[in-house]
Amino acid sequence: MQYVPSLKKKYREEIIPAMKNEFGYKSIMQAPKLVKIVVNQGIGDATADKKIVDTSMAEITAITGQKPVTRLSKKDISNFHLRKGMPIGVMVTLRHDRMYEFLERLIAIALPRIRDFNGISGKFDGRGNYTLGIKEQIIFPEIDIDKVSKIKGLNITFVTTAKTDEEGYKLLQNFGLPFKKQK
Repeated sequence: MQYVPSLKKKYREEIIPAMKNEFGYKSIMQAPKLVKIVVNQGIGDATADKKIVDTSMAEITAITGQKPVTRLSKKDISNFHLRKGMPIGVMVTLRHDRMYEFLERLIAIALPRIRDFNGISGKFDGRGNYTLGIKEQIIFPEIDIDKVSKIKGLNITFVTTAKTDEEGYKLLQNFGLPFKKQK
């Protein structure tokens, strides 16, 4: 028997029927799905210190289990001491099983480790996609706190096939993302 991530199984067995009932879809194919998760970390300090790129690459690889790509600047900006082609960020796109495994670790392990955590905001982009900003990369247990030279934040973007923010919100809420209670 082949391994299936538990959130993928939950999506097929629980979330699709729940979404179909709530939004009145005629087919299960109309139910929105999570397409990919993009993890992005800006490293503007890398203009001064090249080792920051290597540490960010190692940290994002440890967090996601996949090697990130380096994002390079597209133009020169003299005020920021930035030249075209310099590394300014690292990002990784997770799909399929790795995406579900990362989402499960994020919900079950990383988010509860945030200090004074009371849920994430429910602001979507208008097309059913959601971006979560994390201030400290050390909430992930894969990061060894003793080896961290600098606390850096990262963005996690959830890309869905939802047509509206309401559908995207309900999909991610059914997956278990702890949104703040809406008033």
